[in-house]
Amino acid sequence: MKKHNVLLLVLILSIGLILAACGGAKEKENAGTEDNGDNASQNGEASTDYKVAMVTDEGGVDDKSFNQSAWEGIKAWGEGAGLSKGEGFDYAQSNGTADYMPNITRFVRDEYDIVFGIGFKLKEDLQTAAEQYADSNFAIVDEVVDAPNAASIKFKEHQGSFLVGVAAANKTKTNKVGFVGGIASPLIDKFEAGFTAGVKSVNPDIEVDVQYAESFTDPAKGKIIAANMYDSGVDVIYHASGGTGNGVFNQAKDIKQNDPERELWVIGVDRDQYEEGQVGEQNITLTSMVKRVDVAVQDVINRGMNGEFPAGELLEYGIEEDAIAIAETNKEAMTEEIINAIKEWQEKILNGEVEVPQTVEELEAYVDSL
Repeated sequence: MKKHNVLLLVLILSIGLILAACGGAKEKENAGTEDNGDNASQNGEASTDYKVAMVTDEGGVDDKSFNQSAWEGIKAWGEGAGLSKGEGFDYAQSNGTADYMPNITRFVRDEYDIVFGIGFKLKEDLQTAAEQYADSNFAIVDEVVDAPNAASIKFKEHQGSFLVGVAAANKTKTNKVGFVGGIASPLIDKFEAGFTAGVKSVNPDIEVDVQYAESFTDPAKGKIIAANMYDSGVDVIYHASGGTGNGVFNQAKDIKQNDPERELWVIGVDRDQYEEGQVGEQNITLTSMVKRVDVAVQDVINRGMNGEFPAGELLEYGIEEDAIAIAETNKEAMTEEIINAIKEWQEKILNGEVEVPQTVEELEAYVDSL
């Protein structure tokens, strides 16, 4: 080969390498500015290095309640982004309050972009962590953390509780319904106040038996309370008690199994608890007040990915945000009449005609106005 031909070939190859390098750099630059709302790449590989973790309260990630709902939301986001548990998203189980801070700090140390604390019991430790680790972002569900690097997520549980109260009032045949709370607190007051207001709005003469287990993790206590209520003539129980509510379901199923003709119901909470009510061919779950914690956590994650983490903000999710819903899974129990009644009251809430009480004091004033 002649010398000038060799030189020409070397020049052509050099130009090709330069163009390829420029193209690669341009692709990398474009990838960095891609809209983070599109989490998943077409080939299924991870399309983001954003990392999210959550710390449960004592109820655990499989509590069939809000811990589980939060995890389902994070898991759905992570898998949609082509990530896997421990590689982009994760959770830490807390078996007691002493586990909260070690679990939180582990995720901070591992440089997770958002660390969620699930439940009001984590408030104190998440507040401490937010102050101690100013460069990390935190979010809490069902409480408020006052820090410039923390988002607080709350729900309008009183709205959904009002609507399942309407369902209970339309379903009861004994004019006696029950409410089982976990730990007495401003949060659970919202469930109690909303539920009782919904019942009384339909029929002020219906008796509402209210009892607290003082635990979110004591199914045995829930079972005892439910047994006493059903023995007293209550035929519909709404629980807002986390894992304690499993005992309410167990008692209702035991009664139904021994006496299939007896009509009695449980109203679930946070997730659609239809499956928990299955008894042979029958189901004792009337409905559930579905609190879409999964919707809320995904909203906060997506904001964070887009560089708009709601630091220092209080976010409230209700019916209008599609974060509070009433399950209609039990088609036989949730009749058209009950569903229509719920829709009518829901519209009154949305248009401001009904202001649902959130505290016992507000409930008393509301009932007096009926």
